[in-house]
Amino acid sequence: MEVIIAGLLLPFIGTVAGAAFVFFMNKEIPVKLQKTLLGFASGVMVAASVWSLLIPAIERCSDMGKLAVLPVVAGFMLGILFLLGIDYATPHLHIGLSKPEGPRSKISRTAMLSLAVTIHNLPEGMAVGAVLAGAIQNQMEISIAGAMAMSLGIAIQNIPEGAIISMPMRAEGNSRTKSFIIGSLSGIVEPIGGMAVILLASFLTPTLPYMLAFAAGAMIYVVVEELIPEASEGEHSNLGTIGFAIGFATMMSLDVILG
Repeated sequence: MEVIIAGLLLPFIGTVAGAAFVFFMNKEIPVKLQKTLLGFASGVMVAASVWSLLIPAIERCSDMGKLAVLPVVAGFMLGILFLLGIDYATPHLHIGLSKPEGPRSKISRTAMLSLAVTIHNLPEGMAVGAVLAGAIQNQMEISIAGAMAMSLGIAIQNIPEGAIISMPMRAEGNSRTKSFIIGSLSGIVEPIGGMAVILLASFLTPTLPYMLAFAAGAMIYVVVEELIPEASEGEHSNLGTIGFAIGFATMMSLDVILG
């Protein structure tokens, strides 16, 4: 039980630590640093999707032979469609943009920024929960250490991500304390989503490969839809690429060494 709690809370703690940067930095993160951090987050999420989610899901279906890819493809596409649906149904505002997305709403810019971040963090929590569920049930080639590596990798990624969230909140005119609270609470959806997946998997064990692939699809959607475009637009896009490489290598190393 302690391992489950630690695994679920680590990503949230990373977000809180990053959000605290608002107390020590100016109102805006330098563009070069922001692009590097966005690239780093992208690299971590892509590596986690491949090594910690998709490969274990395929291995779990190995008794299906070459057809083992079918459940994984189905889960992956469902994850993409799930995030796509949330994206269309929820009014939200991406950092650095002035025009909100989703249905029209009269809620504040701060609330729409928060919703955008919540959409982003949900698949990360689901991914951690799916890997923890696989380790707990001992149904796949996922060890407890491997699950904790996944959680630690997401937590490391959430530190710069927390700063990227809270700093624009401050730039919008909110106090440092309010910006910190909003930035921190944006990560609370991660342990909630993770626990929901664990509980669901305990009742529906055969669906675990689908859940792993579903979480991978949801994370890849966030990377392609939000992180990479934000890291690549304008000048200094090469810094986003370098950040991606470092993030990918970091998460890959954690999974291989600790898994």
